[in-house]
Amino acid sequence: MNEILIVYMMILSAICFTLMGIDKSKARKKKWRISERTLLFVAIIGGACGGLIGMYLFRHKTKHSVFAFGLPFLSAIQIILIMYINRSF
Repeated sequence: MNEILIVYMMILSAICFTLMGIDKSKARKKKWRISERTLLFVAIIGGACGGLIGMYLFRHKTKHSVFAFGLPFLSAIQIILIMYINRSF
């Protein structure tokens, strides 16, 4: 069970990281963008760590307070959740 949760969160983190990179690329080219709602949804359901890394690596959404404060907070919560679950079993 623990391994499944970790793999799940790693996959979602990779997806969120990729979405941040794609959105930044599209922003530079002034093309259709990925909605903030989608980025936040993927972060909330388990991809916050990847989203946080992508935010700083691509320098994307760093001035949006919802991302600047929300992604670090969600990442911390998700890491604590994984640690708690791993200690419980």
